[in-house]
Amino acid sequence: MLPAVVVFFVVAGLVVAAFAALTYLPEMLATRRLDQRLRDVSFAPSGTMTGPSSDESSVLMHEKTSPIPMVDRLAERTSAGLGLKRLIDRSGVKTTPGALLIMSIASASVGMLVSVLATEQPLVRLGAALAGFVIPFIWLKRKATVRMRRFEEQFPEALDLLSRAIRAGHAFQTALGMVASELPPPVGPEFKKTFDQQNFGLPLRDALNEMTERITVLDVKFFVTAVLIQRDTGGNLAEILDNLAHVVRERFKIRRQVRVHTAHGRLTGYVLLALPAALAIALSFINPEHMQTLFHERMGQEMIMSAVVMQTVGYFWIRHVIKIEV
Repeated sequence: MLPAVVVFFVVAGLVVAAFAALTYLPEMLATRRLDQRLRDVSFAPSGTMTGPSSDESSVLMHEKTSPIPMVDRLAERTSAGLGLKRLIDRSGVKTTPGALLIMSIASASVGMLVSVLATEQPLVRLGAALAGFVIPFIWLKRKATVRMRRFEEQFPEALDLLSRAIRAGHAFQTALGMVASELPPPVGPEFKKTFDQQNFGLPLRDALNEMTERITVLDVKFFVTAVLIQRDTGGNLAEILDNLAHVVRERFKIRRQVRVHTAHGRLTGYVLLALPAALAIALSFINPEHMQTLFHERMGQEMIMSAVVMQTVGYFWIRHVIKIEV
């Protein structure tokens, strides 16, 4: 009888669990989405996060709880901290300045530990610690750059959808909501933030200006300027958006042509950066004693450090030469 009793209780438990999931899980998910939406559109009064200090309203959002709240409070009072928070917003990473600082310290500790085990040179250890400290910031910057490029590629489609919605008789605010719900990330979530901000009481002008600060894309500034001018002076907003979408697409065509013409320069930079390391690895297999002298002698270590510095400077110089703004 024992196996039958166990099977009965297991099946009964599964039935009760399934019933509870079907009954309570949708409500829990809806509540969670509502809480997330309210957190996304929550604003603090100007000056502090707890009380008003002037008659002007701030468009700064409440952030996630940080492991180091003091770092977040310090970030709110300095221009560098505000720039870091904007970078986090542009990257789309759910983190805070305090959490980023913890990751940087941990990465620096790992770099220091590896360098201590690998070499006895203090300069190499210091360089490894500094490299480990800046790696999270470089990664965050890279994430923000990739996300903004994806936003630029999807932005003309958003303009077309806005134009079609306005021609269909919808208000501009309603068209913003349609873009937020129809388009994929990152365009959809960014327009959703703007739509929710004005929907919960922030003036449309302030919500659009907040969008230009959050998204450092030139086309977004053109879009916001055109919309605000049209609201003040009048005109056919649908036609304006169509023309802007056409201009953005033409800029993309020119930018791709520029990338084709500068591909040789980029490839040269990559080859020059990788060639010394590849040659060093090859010589380590061909003549290990010769390479050991380079790594163990002080003059050889200084030559390696000088080569790394010059290679880095040369790579960024090539990147600067082939970078053409369109």
